[in-house]
Amino acid sequence: MKIEIESREENKLLNRIEVKYKALHAKEKTPSREEARTQIAANLQVAKELVIIDYQKSKFGRSYTEGYAKIYKSKEDAMALEPDFLLIRNGLKSKEGEQNAKA
Repeated sequence: MKIEIESREENKLLNRIEVKYKALHAKEKTPSREEARTQIAANLQVAKELVIIDYQKSKFGRSYTEGYAKIYKSKEDAMALEPDFLLIRNGLKSKEGEQNAKA
């Protein structure tokens, strides 16, 4: 899989960089959110914990996935600004309900 950054905008108000990307995955499965976060972090030379994947969209018959990610300056900014469901999907927060169900 290869990630191509299509657009990159700095949002100084929210202290983050907003990126639209295309993940090329010919003859491979659609990349997971975790794989995409790892590749974006490597391309932009930032820590993986600062990258939040907002969405990824694949179309049938295409060998690429389009997505939108936000790269924060600090983990505290991400935790304060992002909704809980996105933090859970990106592995930065766990569900309290799952923890209680396992106990």
